[in-house]
Amino acid sequence: MSTRTRRTQLLAAAVLTVATLTLTACNTGKGVQDEGASGAFTAGSSPTASGTNSPEASGGTSTGAGQADPAGSTSKGSTSGGASGSTGSTGSAGASGSKGSSGSSGSNGSVSRLDPCSPAATRTTATVVSRPLNHVLLTVTNTGSKNCDLVGYPAVRFGDAQSVPPAIEDSKPQAVVTLVPGESGYASVLLSAADGSGSDGYTAKSLEVYFDTGASAAARPSLPAKGVYVDSSLSVSYWQTEMADALAW
Repeated sequence: MSTRTRRTQLLAAAVLTVATLTLTACNTGKGVQDEGASGAFTAGSSPTASGTNSPEASGGTSTGAGQADPAGSTSKGSTSGGASGSTGSTGSAGASGSKGSSGSSGSNGSVSRLDPCSPAATRTTATVVSRPLNHVLLTVTNTGSKNCDLVGYPAVRFGDAQSVPPAIEDSKPQAVVTLVPGESGYASVLLSAADGSGSDGYTAKSLEVYFDTGASAAARPSLPAKGVYVDSSLSVSYWQTEMADALAW
């Protein structure tokens, strides 16, 4: 055999040997083990999911890992938000309840804190007016240094009368008349029927004005020297803040 032929055979044998070794290495399973997703799967997913190497399982693991952060974030946000919402709601309700309670108390308190006007801190006049006919206008002016209230209607007594006249209920205002210092309140008195239908008429030359039916002290405004004629039609209006409202009755 020639030397060239021998070299050719040796080269062929070497190539065959290399090919055989390469094929053997591919069949050992090392390559599969090295690039297998099993390790990554196990680290990022549950043991059950790690046993499945399908794209669906892998996608599930990826989705699960992606959901983990939002879930944690949502949980945190939810807890924090819930606490915040709870606090805000409670604070609002508390504030609202407190105010409501305080307002109710204040409202009730204002009724109990009425400070009726008294003759000692006021000036009272009785003026005979031309219209409406047979009327006297009572004017009470606060001459004191603090507010006072004209409650209800005046109880008036002309001359030696033993009773006080009734009030005209339709004249009752929406609220108690409160006078600040220097301010006036008004009430009108119907002395007698304009058509002469009244009875038991007499002429009175003196007048006592109790600011309400429970008052113990009276103001004594002067009347015209000739007096005023009074009959059974005698009646009074409730106290008003405006003169025109008093004279409407």
